[in-house]
Amino acid sequence: MRNRFFWIPVLPLVLACLLPTRVAGQSVGIAPAQVVQTFKPGVPFEIALAAVNRGDKSVEMSVEITDFWYDEKNEKLFSTPGTSPRSAANWIQFVPEHFDLPANGSQKMRAIVTPPADAKGGYYAVLFIQSKPLDTGNKTPDGKILLANMRVGCLVLLTAEKTADYKIELSNVQVVPPSANRELSVSFDVADLGNTHVFPLGRLAVLDTNRKLVAKAESKPVRLLPGQKNTLKIDWSGKLPAGNYNGILTIAYGEDRIETRQLPFTVSEQ
Repeated sequence: MRNRFFWIPVLPLVLACLLPTRVAGQSVGIAPAQVVQTFKPGVPFEIALAAVNRGDKSVEMSVEITDFWYDEKNEKLFSTPGTSPRSAANWIQFVPEHFDLPANGSQKMRAIVTPPADAKGGYYAVLFIQSKPLDTGNKTPDGKILLANMRVGCLVLLTAEKTADYKIELSNVQVVPPSANRELSVSFDVADLGNTHVFPLGRLAVLDTNRKLVAKAESKPVRLLPGQKNTLKIDWSGKLPAGNYNGILTIAYGEDRIETRQLPFTVSEQ
């Protein structure tokens, strides 16, 4: 993936996120924001990173490594290393662990990863860099100085070479035909039943009774970790004459794997 920096305002007190942050004129970013990499079990490797300070003051930074997983609400979890399924956090050492990030400057970093020889499938962690509490320039209602941490992270998605088991399950597939006041919509649930992460992307092709392509659209890609489930949706805002149609739903995931479904539907007279 391409290295990218993103800059967003930071909220008072503490912000824990995967995007670079800003506090009282200070901007800090990390690149890449996400690493997707295959590794050989038992063979150490390195991930190159860089931190950038676009502010006018130097910032004292430290590093933190956490697990990355999800809860029953599909919300991200950043937990203590080794406490989540498929944790990679205990494999990783950040170098340097403490550094001064100069004003309008940068700092190169390395994440040294030492995977075990019996690793199979996908493993996950987040590499955070964070500042000491900084003055936001604001005060609380009782006049106290309001402090904030700048905290940004790189999401690490790793897969052990030649051990990935890619498998998804589709369910709850629903088609809403277009009408005068609504667009064509297809929604479906995707579950990752394999042992590593996938990025399923749904594409819809609509054919008329002559098998002529009359519409096409695609979903936004999602990230699924092993055992995770989410809903994808495909919308198409055009118009179709009354008649019968066949929607061809294709879900691409894994290493060039594809699942397909045929979705016949009828457009009524409007």
